[in-house]
Order: sequence, then C-alpha cells, then structure tokens
Amino acid sequence: MKLLLLCIAGFVAAFVDSIAGGGGLISVPAFMLYGLPPHMVLGTNKFSATTASLTSSIKYIKSGTTNKELLKYLSPMTFIGAVIGVNLVLKINQRYLYAMVLILILFVGIYTLFSKTIGQEDNFIGLNRRNILLGMILALFIGGYDGFFGPGTGSFLIFGLINIYGFNFLNAAGNARFLNFLSNIASLIVFAYKGMVDYRIAIPVALFMIIGARLGTKAALFKGSKFIKPIFVTMSILVALRMLYNFINI
Repeated sequence: MKLLLLCIAGFVAAFVDSIAGGGGLISVPAFMLYGLPPHMVLGTNKFSATTASLTSSIKYIKSGTTNKELLKYLSPMTFIGAVIGVNLVLKINQRYLYAMVLILILFVGIYTLFSKTIGQEDNFIGLNRRNILLGMILALFIGGYDGFFGPGTGSFLIFGLINIYGFNFLNAAGNARFLNFLSNIASLIVFAYKGMVDYRIAIPVALFMIIGARLGTKAALFKGSKFIKPIFVTMSILVALRMLYNFINI
C-alpha cells in the first residue's frame, strides 16, 4: 500500500512537472514519507523524474514545440552545469542558497501572476549572437542549480526562455522540458555512481511517472499557454512556500 501511494504521488508529480515544473514539490516529500534514508531520496527521485522528463520531452519534440537549433547550443551547457552542480552540492551553505532561491522563485511567480501578457503569445523572432549567449548562460547556471539543489528548476527555465526569446508558455515549456531532462540525466549518472538510487522503488514509481508525464504533456499541448500559466504560477508559489518552511527549520 505504501508503494502504491508513492506511485500515485509520482504520477501526480510527473503530470504537473511536464506542464509547468515543480513536480519535485510532490515527489521528494513522498519518497521521504515512504521511509527512504535522506541520502537515497534525491537519487531515487532523480531516477524516476528522469524517465518522466524523457517521456514528456519526446512528446514535446514530436509536437514541434521545441526549437532544435536553439537546443543545439543550450544542451551542452545544461549538461555541463548539472555535472558541476552535483559535485558542488556539499561545498555550499544551503541556508544562504535557500534565501537567494526563495526570493527568486517568489519574484518569478508573482511577476508572472500580475503580468497579463507574459507567455501568452509566441513572439520569437529568431536566433542571434546575443540571445544565444544569454541562453547558454541561463542553461549553464540552471543546469548547475538543478545538479546541486533543484527546486523550481522548471519554473526558472520557462521564465528565462520566455524573457530571452519571446516564447509563449507552451514553446518555453517544450524547450525547458528537454533541458531539464539533460540536467536530470547528468545528475542521475553521478547519483547512480555513488550508489544513491534504490531501484526496487525507483522503477515502479518511474512507470507511473511516465504515464503522468504523457498525460500532462498531452493536456498542455491540447490546452495551450492559457492552461499552463495558472499552473506555472501556482507551482512557483507552492515551491516558494515549501522552501520558506524548510528555510525556517534549517
């Protein structure tokens, strides 16, 4: 029964994450409540989340909502950033990191909530040196952030891609999802190497997450940007509240 409840939580997490990010807000506490040792929670969750992000990435790519030319530049930076991030995780004071990220994620959520036009129309006009460079910097830092911390990665990517390239929420989500998959797989490689994945739990949860990711991506593609925005704002604020709780209790 405990495993079934964990799988259901994984399904919901993947459904939400494939639309607007923030799935870790559901899945990580669920793994903790299941009773996994703290050092196994992140690695086991990362395994399941990676399968989900791969599933939704494939569906977004097939739908034509990703920009393959852009991803050619951003993908290596995301992967490199995540590898660096995982190896830095033990060297950074998490209390300071919590404070900084808490402020940023609150800003993202509140700014998006009160902006009537952000992400509603696709205003992408093409690639140039400036926006490619900005995108590579974004990919490197967010990849690194996902490697050593993680909460709000999807939100930061979507917000950054909208503001740099003028994407609507749907196209930003498609590109962000693929980049998030790369940071996930890079982090997973390190976690697996260090023996921090419980495959007996990770595999059944991954199966439910794959289903959740497929349905979530399908809903996003069918409903479009107006459907994604309220979920994006909600998950950003919930992530911020969860981080505030953790910050107070560190």
